[in-house]
Amino acid sequence: ALGELLGGTAPASDQSAALKKARAFYDRVLVGYGDDSVAQLGGAHVACERISNVAAKILEDARIGIAPLEKSTRYVRFDQRDENGDYLFYREPRIMASPHRAAYLETLNLLFETYSRQMELVIEFVKRSLPIEEIELRHPQSGKALSYQEAQRDEKLKKWAEIAYRSTVRAQACDILRGYLPAATLTNVGFFGVGQAFEYLLAKLYSHELAEAKNLAAAIHQELNKLIPSFVKRAQFSDYLAESTRATRALSAQLLKELPVQPGDAVTLVDYDREAEEKVVAAILYPHSRHPLAQLRKMAAKMTQKQQRKILDEYLKQRRHRRDKPGRALEQVYYTFDVLGNLGLYRDLHRHRILTQERQDFTTIHGYDIPPEIEEAGFKSDFVSCMEKAADLYEKIRRDLPLEAQYVVPFAYKIRWYIKMNLREAVHIGELRTMPQGHPDYRLIVQEMWRKIQEVHPTLAEYAKFIDWKTYRLGRLQSEMRTEYKRSLT
Repeated sequence: ALGELLGGTAPASDQSAALKKARAFYDRVLVGYGDDSVAQLGGAHVACERISNVAAKILEDARIGIAPLEKSTRYVRFDQRDENGDYLFYREPRIMASPHRAAYLETLNLLFETYSRQMELVIEFVKRSLPIEEIELRHPQSGKALSYQEAQRDEKLKKWAEIAYRSTVRAQACDILRGYLPAATLTNVGFFGVGQAFEYLLAKLYSHELAEAKNLAAAIHQELNKLIPSFVKRAQFSDYLAESTRATRALSAQLLKELPVQPGDAVTLVDYDREAEEKVVAAILYPHSRHPLAQLRKMAAKMTQKQQRKILDEYLKQRRHRRDKPGRALEQVYYTFDVLGNLGLYRDLHRHRILTQERQDFTTIHGYDIPPEIEEAGFKSDFVSCMEKAADLYEKIRRDLPLEAQYVVPFAYKIRWYIKMNLREAVHIGELRTMPQGHPDYRLIVQEMWRKIQEVHPTLAEYAKFIDWKTYRLGRLQSEMRTEYKRSLT
């Protein structure tokens, strides 16, 4: 470790002395000079296991300097039980100490029992609805279309196709059923972060109103003190964060009490740049000139559409696939979307970092989405019954414990959040999140975002040429076949 870095092997005593010396140096710089950038030099990996989805979203809301990776609801089944035979959901301490305890346990157990009972039934339903014999496959090397009957002529192709089909069907069942899962569902989240980012994250957690967040702050802080103690020494409860949250929450309740909630579309384009093309054109020219940006914008504004398009073409037309990222000039243009979508798809889109997202509390007020497969498989009455029972409990808990009531909300319920992002990030999200293997819910939301962009900036929208507008039933199948092919090479 340290000895190897220094070019030789160092005795344990020398390593310990060197670590103490390094720690003293960081303490001296951080305390004596207050140079926060020094805290970007050290980082750590942290694993948070068996935390709720409520807490996971608080952790993952940190953006710069922290990279999270969470257990997937799309590939992992949640019908397991713990060593005591209990389903894996968070027993929120304030709810468990309240008169709502029995109803909380009953309702969340019902959600998990229904999810678990229907899992194998939905897997069989997907197989019946989309038998492998009726699906068009693609060769994992050439991309050539072929049927399962054709794949059977080659033993390797047949094996790849069958393994990929089984994996895809299981994942499809998880996609269909994840709407039952409540926000209390336990998950695992791993992070890599630098000291400066962890310091602020800890302050946010210590200052949060939820007990789980405060407990996580203490646990994470304890572990980081073993790894990067100098960088998190100042992390503590923030009066500012706690008081500003409390005050604005109270003020909002007072001001909005009589204001009815207007119905909204799934995606609303709230704001956008009116001078988008000229901003992008000026930014393309800027690094190759000696002129001020304002002067270049004036010049771009006087150009004809044909002249602007020529510059845009030279900048963007060579893209061969989505991994050829467009340049920074597209960051000059911004869009603000108000999104109304289910909690499950929010979890997926929330992972994007180079943008601004802010959500409202999880709630049942906006209704829920019923997957079409749930209706087709004959489980609609069970689904509706579970959703209504969860909503009834949410309302009862909300009167006493409004923040803690979020733990009851199933993933099928809609929440509202806004996304402000630049055009470059919009291209990235559009081309990534509309890929065939994406969840249908977020594919529809992202496609609708891009319809809104097309309406206001049709010329710029043409350059996001790898957005997939099609609809798929087993869209993940081809990527699973490619995975099996790659696995066979190792």
